[in-house]
Amino acid sequence: MTKPFLKWVGGKQQLLNQYDQLFPKTFDSYFEPFIGGGAVFFHLQQKGITGNIRLSDSNEELINAYRVVRGHIDELIAMLKFHQENHSKGYYYRIRELDRLPIKLNHIERAARTLYLNKTCYNGLYRVNSKGQFNSPMGSYKNPNIANESVLRQASEALQDAFLMSGDFSGVLNWAMRGDFVYFDPPYDPISDTANYTGYTANGFDDKDQFRLWVLFRDLTNRGCYCMLSNADTELVRDTYKHFRIETVQARRAVNSKAGKRGPINEVVILNYDN
Repeated sequence: MTKPFLKWVGGKQQLLNQYDQLFPKTFDSYFEPFIGGGAVFFHLQQKGITGNIRLSDSNEELINAYRVVRGHIDELIAMLKFHQENHSKGYYYRIRELDRLPIKLNHIERAARTLYLNKTCYNGLYRVNSKGQFNSPMGSYKNPNIANESVLRQASEALQDAFLMSGDFSGVLNWAMRGDFVYFDPPYDPISDTANYTGYTANGFDDKDQFRLWVLFRDLTNRGCYCMLSNADTELVRDTYKHFRIETVQARRAVNSKAGKRGPINEVVILNYDN
């Protein structure tokens, strides 16, 4: 089975069994404007997506990594093996520092850096500051699998027919048509003040963005697209999408400073169709 090649906070690998009964039975093209770790895409691709595939994200480094996995897999694996051979605490922070220095990396070097940091940082937490500089600390892994060649090659094959684009999620409105399936996995509405993590990009993701997303969801519904959206089970989300179908799923919370608070938690899935 093709698996995500990135560790991703909020990744949907653990929820695929619950999602299987929620996906539309048939659809034309597939769109995912918050690709993240790509678990849903890889799962559906394994099942045989037909039609166009458009994957996008506002995180330019993430999309660059996907493009390099798709088109330059041999060079990427060679660089990742070099990172793996040299991995240490000092090496990690030197590589992390590169986006603060006047050094121009090519697209393959940038992708290798992104994957290396992703596999060795704390909990795979992709986080940048207001200047777009990666600032997650190093994780405490004894033997991180930085160059997972089999997973990377399977992902490369799965991505061959995918169109990859960096940009705002609203861009999907330019392409999606009646009968297409759009899956949204945005940064979640925070369930508490301390859970307000939206640091995937320098601009973050706030209540105004959540509202823009609802407007887009509504407009795509009026167009006749199948839309599915994952989010936190909060009063704001339930009230915003109250005119749509709302299903509850259970996820394991992976990131919390207190180990006792990493258990199951409710999330919601918003649907504009009956499958």
